[in-house]
Formats: sequence, structure tokens, C-alpha cells
Amino acid sequence: MRGEILGAERRRRWSDEEKVAIVRSVGVGGATVTQIAQRHDVTRQQIYSWRYDLKRKGLLPYDPETVFLPVEFLEMDPEASRPCAVSDEQDGRVEVVLRNGRSLRIDTDVDASALTRLIKAVEAA
Repeated sequence: MRGEILGAERRRRWSDEEKVAIVRSVGVGGATVTQIAQRHDVTRQQIYSWRYDLKRKGLLPYDPETVFLPVEFLEMDPEASRPCAVSDEQDGRVEVVLRNGRSLRIDTDVDASALTRLIKAVEAA
């Protein structure tokens, strides 16, 4: 069987508003870049490229939920291979020691999703 494509090649065009909406949908409800790319029939690399370009143009502001917290870096035994938590009963705080040797001291009532985002940010830095 032989097929022919008639007419000019059709290439999709995305407006900046559409790109912003797609890029900002990453992470919403736990959606990954791969899932968003599949949903919109684009490549993962296209989403990363859009994000870079939109930030460069000033169209994609930094996440307003981003919060910077002071972090104290402590010496850690290089033998430790995974995160651990040590509770300090006196002040109601927990110290989380990460794989990269950094540690976080947090209140025991911190929201689990906020803590997860914070750990990912600190490990990525």
C-alpha cells in the first residue's frame, strides 16, 4: 500500500499563553513533565525549552509558593547513605539529615507536601 501526503506540512503553533499554561501544569496534582508532554502531544524537551524561553522573556515568573528558609549545614558522617530524622523533644523540632550531607530542622507539625518540596529543592541545589 502506498500513501501520499497532500498539501504543505502542517506545523502546530503555540501562543505564549498556551505555552505558559502547559509549563505551569507540570507538578499540578503530581503531574510529571512526561505526563504533560504526552497529554499535549509534545516532547519533554519541548516543555523544557518553552520554560527556558518563557523565563528569558519574563513571561514565566518564579513560583509564588517558593519560600526560602534558613538552613544550617552540619558535618555528617560520610558513611550515612540515606536521610534520617532525629527528634529534639525540647523545642518540638525534627532534624532531617539528607543523603547529600545537608540537614533540615523543621517543626513537627510541618505539612508533608511542603516538606517534600523543600527536601527536593535542597537536594537539587
